[in-house]
Amino acid sequence: MAKKDRTTDAAGERDREKWMARFQVRLAMQPGVDRVVVLRAVKEVTAHCADTGEHPRTAFGDPDAHAVRVATRLVPADRAARARRQDAVVDRISSMLGRAGDVAGP
Repeated sequence: MAKKDRTTDAAGERDREKWMARFQVRLAMQPGVDRVVVLRAVKEVTAHCADTGEHPRTAFGDPDAHAVRVATRLVPADRAARARRQDAVVDRISSMLGRAGDVAGP
């Protein structure tokens, strides 16, 4: 294999790895997504790309948008809604604790 081909292959592999890493992080941030959902989604993307030889960006588009689509498909709506409510409560508590710390001072 020529040096240029190896360089191109290495760059393509790094790009695939970056796409997958971003996809996994964005997917994990979606409401109601757990480890099982992330693993299932990664397996789906990996299998598709291995079968077709496509780059994940070509097959699925932007990793952020694909993460949202996958979460919508794999996470039951009630579980996602419950997670959003819990996140909102945690955010409010954190905000109140931060304000209380500001009032109390060092």
